[in-house]
Amino acid sequence: MSTDATLSSMPMHITILGAGAWGTALATSLAERHPVVLWGRDAALIRDSTARRENFRFLPGIHLPDGLELSADFEQAVTHSAINGLLIAATPVAGLRSLLERLKPHAPANLIWLCKGFEEQTRMLPHQVVRDVLGDSIPVGALSGPSFALEVARGLPCALTIATTAPGFRGHVVRAIHGGNIRLYSSEDLIGVEVGGAVKNILAIATGIADGLGLGLNARAALITRGLAEITRLGAALGGQPETFMGLAGVGDLILTCTGDLSRNRQVGLGLAQGKSLAAIVADLGHVAEGVRCAQTVRALALELNVSMPITDAVAGVLFDRDPVPEMVARLLARDPREESM
Repeated sequence: MSTDATLSSMPMHITILGAGAWGTALATSLAERHPVVLWGRDAALIRDSTARRENFRFLPGIHLPDGLELSADFEQAVTHSAINGLLIAATPVAGLRSLLERLKPHAPANLIWLCKGFEEQTRMLPHQVVRDVLGDSIPVGALSGPSFALEVARGLPCALTIATTAPGFRGHVVRAIHGGNIRLYSSEDLIGVEVGGAVKNILAIATGIADGLGLGLNARAALITRGLAEITRLGAALGGQPETFMGLAGVGDLILTCTGDLSRNRQVGLGLAQGKSLAAIVADLGHVAEGVRCAQTVRALALELNVSMPITDAVAGVLFDRDPVPEMVARLLARDPREESM
């Protein structure tokens, strides 16, 4: 057996903070190979999930491995991964800062996060929020890529990207996560990986609208392709590397979120095309659709940076300015012709 294979098979103490769908799915997958503690702030949910061996609220139908420990004790959960382990934040972007403030007194040794988006009030990417609260003395990274929680929990294969600027830590994360049904690639482009993961959610809403209106596969392909151009332009303006957007965290995640019916953001678009109100759609979902929260922030950021993002602007108009859906489509089609470029 090779050294890399030996290292990847060595158990590692892993703590996942956040018992939503994605946190539970990753915990379910990793618990087959490592001692994993899944922490949730809702003690009643944790008790129920422990008794059922199922997170009925966020991931119904998935059996939680017997070796997976669930806990509502924050200190106990964080301590579990304190020595040569891995700490994973699995909250939405909106809850990241408060989680980090709670984590700070425990002086974590490392941290990676699963959330995708921008913090609304500050327009910060997750890594900027992490540095704002925890400083830059510990190795950190973003885990991203095309991945529906339900499929990961079912043991279906997926490929993800870990983005971190700390080379030694990158290997640590690979040893923890790579294996079983998960193939892991690595990147140094933290900004690019995070921008790809954030903006694709907005474009999934646009694609859901187009599909809901019956505009056809040609329109879907056009939206995805030109949406990738918008992601690339914004990412480059923020300091990301253009080649990142041709990888898993860019075009890979974009295709999955725009076309897969497990995508909550796509479901938002489909609902809007049917004339449903945003409030009703979000209530029916019962989960966070990050593209809704992200659209207004990205539109403002693009305006500030003078980055052309017409699809994002149109989606934000429908979500927040009450622009009629047919008007959004007409406005995009009426744009002047131009040379194709990123």
